[in-house]
Amino acid sequence: MHPGGEHIQRDLPFVSALSVNSFFSALGPDAIAQIAALCTSRKMLDGETLFLKGDPGDALYGVRRGQIVITTTTDTGRQFTLNILGPGDVFGEIALLDGHARSADAVASGNVELFVIRRSDFQDLLKRQPDITTRIIELLCERLRFSSERLEEASLLSLKTRLARRLLKLADDFGEDIEITQEELSVLVGAGRETVNRQLQKWRKGGVVDLGRARVRIVDLARLQQEAVARDGGAD
Repeated sequence: MHPGGEHIQRDLPFVSALSVNSFFSALGPDAIAQIAALCTSRKMLDGETLFLKGDPGDALYGVRRGQIVITTTTDTGRQFTLNILGPGDVFGEIALLDGHARSADAVASGNVELFVIRRSDFQDLLKRQPDITTRIIELLCERLRFSSERLEEASLLSLKTRLARRLLKLADDFGEDIEITQEELSVLVGAGRETVNRQLQKWRKGGVVDLGRARVRIVDLARLQQEAVARDGGAD
């Protein structure tokens, strides 16, 4: 057993997990098999910390089961959710490549199983497989485009449109019954919690969503997809 409850994994389940992940799928079966041979697995309990802001960036992680919540804390002690990662999501790419300190905290939500690739092992593989380096560059470009889209959404799109798009993206990852607080949603769409609550209540009354404690369930997917379409001059 490795430190932190990790076990070396060289079996087919890891190959399957990597093959369906967008980060690795374009590399081909041979490269995927080599990467899978580097992986260890780690299980975490609800609320367990994977890493904290400032910790060394020494590994890439992929979620096999459960959810990882990425958070940051302000100087005043207020905590914000930056992202919620589910099965198939890969994170830690930047730290894996440059080795710099983590820029946020990562905490398990529910029971979680991860695959782990250590930075030292991955760098050795990159030297032998330049195609993997090319794919990493493509992934970083995708993340840059995502950040640009978020900036565009915040500056050009109404709150209603941003919120609808964010709920649809969460539904793609976790299903139509989404475990998320309104505070977390407000951070994801760049708006105040009260504003987000007012829009969610309008949708609840209109039969678009149902609301529970730290939960949003999409009732009418087609209606929400309509709300996600940007309209010139639309108001929040």
